[in-house]
Amino acid sequence: MSKCLLCKSNFKRQINYEIIFSFVKSKEKYACSDCLQKFVKKKGIVCSGCNKEINKKGLCSDCIKWQQKYAGNILDNKAIYQYNEAFHDLMVQYKRYGDYVLSYVLAELVNSLPKADYYVPIPSSPSHLRKRGFETIASIYQKFVPLTDLLVKAETEKAQGEKNRQERLLTKQTFSAIRNKNVRGKILLLDDIYTTGRTLYHARDAVLEAYPNCKINSFTISR
Repeated sequence: MSKCLLCKSNFKRQINYEIIFSFVKSKEKYACSDCLQKFVKKKGIVCSGCNKEINKKGLCSDCIKWQQKYAGNILDNKAIYQYNEAFHDLMVQYKRYGDYVLSYVLAELVNSLPKADYYVPIPSSPSHLRKRGFETIASIYQKFVPLTDLLVKAETEKAQGEKNRQERLLTKQTFSAIRNKNVRGKILLLDDIYTTGRTLYHARDAVLEAYPNCKINSFTISR
């Protein structure tokens, strides 16, 4: 029996005989099937830039604006889940209240990532790191890929989650990149939620300034 980290109920893990007879160690489960079903994967048509669900093929209104701002050089962001009530509640408990164990649930939701030479997590500001005691993004992804810390975030007055849409878009650059002459190839920026794209574009700007010859894409769990 295992205990679900979301609803706290006990649940039985499903027996996968293919894994048993292949002698491959099965992955630990941290959420019951009822809770996992509340997280809805994207389906149908999605924006070719950020993976937002849209009505027709092409770019969403957000990416069209980023395209204009960056002369067509928009981020290629991959996302798995819709941002629904279940995901919102999970992130509030994880980030606002600093419930570290939920990083295991988030890692279970992701499980795998697009291939890259470097996986770079979006860091917390110094005050939020002190408050929570752990890096929220790195704590998720470090469970299944090696991470490279290339970004530093300056102190901010208010977290992105506490801002409205307009405030998010007007957020000034808070990232700087750590320079390492050995870095080259594909860089994948890692975050939890893509809302307006402001955070990830600032992060890309900082990394691109330090590593102009690298190809930089991004990944978020939800959009």
